[in-house]
Amino acid sequence: MKNVYNFRFKSKKNADITSFYMYKYIDEATIYNYLGKDNPELIRELLGLVLSINLVELEELPEFYKKEDFATVKKRVHKAKPSLSYIGAEKTLELIHKIEENLQASAPTNELLQDHVKTIRQELNTFIESL
Repeated sequence: MKNVYNFRFKSKKNADITSFYMYKYIDEATIYNYLGKDNPELIRELLGLVLSINLVELEELPEFYKKEDFATVKKRVHKAKPSLSYIGAEKTLELIHKIEENLQASAPTNELLQDHVKTIRQELNTFIESL
């Protein structure tokens, strides 16, 4: 099932006048609020860092759960919070807060987090392509 929905509005002459996407976890308006609309190259670069650093670090969390390395889990989820805020991933931030509240019992929440991260990766790539 696709998590991204593309809506296009047509004028009377059938010209594409605007399009926007509805995402499951990220929020386009929040991204533009934090990063501005005037510099798509900067947006691509910054979101590329989220994809290549923050999401990768979250994707590696299951390894640290297996090792019961909760100090690293705590550091990684804490480090991801600003980036998740910049992309408007409020539901994902809620999961991060739940993990921080009870690290030792947070493995099931991490499983949900991994689903979010996978979808966020897809959504960010779609967003970047739309710039």
